[in-house]
Amino acid sequence: MNRDPFTEIARARSALDSLDPSTDRETWVRLAMSAKAAGLDFDDFHNWSAGAGNYKSEAECRSVWNSTKESGGITAATIFKAARDSGWSDSTEPPPKRTQSRQVEGKAPEPDKAPLHDPATLWNACKPVAASHEYINRKLGLPDGLRVYHGNLTIAGQACDGSLVLPCRSLSGDLATLQFIPPGPDAKKLFLPGAKLPSDACLIVGGPVRDDRPVYICEGIGQAWSAHQGTTAPAAVCFGVGRMQGIAKALRERHKAARLVLVADAGKENQCAAIAKDIHGAWVEMPKGSASNYDLNDFHKEHDLKAVAALLEQVKEQPQRFKLLTPADLANLPPVQWRIKGVLPTEGITADFGPSGSAKSFLVIDKLAAVAGGREWFGCRVTQCPVLYVALEGEAGISQRVKAWQCKNGKLPESFRFMLQSLDIRITADRADLVEAVKAAGYHGGILAIDTLNRAAPGMDENDSKSMGEVITAAKAIQAALGGLVLLVHHTGKDATKGLRGHSSLHAALDAAIEVSRDGDRREWRMAKSKDGEDGEAHPFRLEVVEIGTDEDGEPITSCVVVPEESTGDAVHRALPPKSGNQRVIWDALGSVLKASSSYCQGGAAPTRPCVRLEDAIEKIRTRLVCDPKRQTERTRAAITGLVNRGLIEHQEGWLWIA
Repeated sequence: MNRDPFTEIARARSALDSLDPSTDRETWVRLAMSAKAAGLDFDDFHNWSAGAGNYKSEAECRSVWNSTKESGGITAATIFKAARDSGWSDSTEPPPKRTQSRQVEGKAPEPDKAPLHDPATLWNACKPVAASHEYINRKLGLPDGLRVYHGNLTIAGQACDGSLVLPCRSLSGDLATLQFIPPGPDAKKLFLPGAKLPSDACLIVGGPVRDDRPVYICEGIGQAWSAHQGTTAPAAVCFGVGRMQGIAKALRERHKAARLVLVADAGKENQCAAIAKDIHGAWVEMPKGSASNYDLNDFHKEHDLKAVAALLEQVKEQPQRFKLLTPADLANLPPVQWRIKGVLPTEGITADFGPSGSAKSFLVIDKLAAVAGGREWFGCRVTQCPVLYVALEGEAGISQRVKAWQCKNGKLPESFRFMLQSLDIRITADRADLVEAVKAAGYHGGILAIDTLNRAAPGMDENDSKSMGEVITAAKAIQAALGGLVLLVHHTGKDATKGLRGHSSLHAALDAAIEVSRDGDRREWRMAKSKDGEDGEAHPFRLEVVEIGTDEDGEPITSCVVVPEESTGDAVHRALPPKSGNQRVIWDALGSVLKASSSYCQGGAAPTRPCVRLEDAIEKIRTRLVCDPKRQTERTRAAITGLVNRGLIEHQEGWLWIA
């Protein structure tokens, strides 16, 4: 019978696909030679080979394919004979003539018999397998959803009686083929001849697959059994490493949010890592030093399920530029770290700004001194770190300001340094030299204050978005190189109510901002921006004149220091603390407890206010009262109530703090 070349290639491809690829190497090489002689290409041969349980790699397939020759003495007939011996029928051959037979009166004609290797027919003829099956016992597996075959079926010359039968289904549930695992430790796994597996055909152990759980993708049933038993999560059996990529892609398309984890046999780590990268998944490797092809089931048999679970937790992932966090991930992130509680974060870019004469530079020096010494600042808790003050404006007066501060408050800490040389942070070389000097002194990770921003970028057009963008980029580069906090001192514009002078992109780029203002002799600072703290509360202060020496004419040399003042407005009318009685005792005792507390922002308190639970406070301070011990709790509670009524203590949601 004459056939065109295209039909011949299609016949050869059909014949090859009907054969079990899990064969010995000599037969495999002979089939490669016959496939090439039949006109098939490498992709045909590789796709067929990848379905084998003993498949190693595409590189090995290509090596065998390239080493064969069409004139090697083996022809296309080898494939066709092997296929026919396995039950393959040639669809291009005309069907045999059917003889007419008379229908027996009253008897319906017999239906056509199902094909010999029809998977549904064979599957329905199988019986549920017992947990005592030899293969299940050997692999420490599960009988769930599997069956056993008893009959005369042979595949590639191998008897299938007593075989464990695994259904291979598409992800939509359609039965594609069956895999037979005959009895005996050396038996080869067999597929039904003629089966063409869809790319998503697999067996899910411990399903169904859900988006909120991991799915382990394994080569074979043994690894899948171990993965499922160790984690209770589902595992996909791919029936060979060559099919893992197709199964993984199909699972990702169908379950976009699922956590896909490939379980790599020893020696297959790079292949699984590449697949994991492609599907945005993860992979697990066997312990280092494992023998080639050592797998999770081997590990399970040597250890236990607890060890399996621990191994599967050691997932590896290709680095992704963007990481998507769940609400639980966010909740587990560490809280904001403060350098000055509620005022300055530990890292980022901040600014102190105000009009000329508002004393912002005096305030910055006072604040940096508090941080360098680790002392409280305006009632806010401080975490100590080194600071560097780059004074680019008013350099002549810096020395006098520092002397005045030391006359008033004592010697500045050694961790407070100054720099007076000019620089332009937009110039790469200037930034590099600054970073090098800071790191050499061991001051990275602290606070770098630049006073003022205008002097640090001379000649810039502050109102131009591009120019301001260059300055912001430069400040961020310095912060990234040093860590810690970069504090910029800046001016307000002609209209002080509009905040920072220049383009609005600066305010947007800041993690925090403090506005310093002046109304006559009254000065105050307030949080103009705080991403994670409370803004708006005013903190008044005054400049106190300090005499620091005399000049050559014998006249006094003076400068100023910042001195905090009580808030005005409603706070002016604040009630005075009690002078005596139980309320006075409890007031003093409560102050000590609050000072030692590490709780903030509870019950509606401001971030700067330490808090304590009412019942905890009563328990800690009730013994301060001189009365019958049986009455101490009652009278302490009454004293606290009196302090709350006087407006000295706030009490909300079971928490106390100073009003």
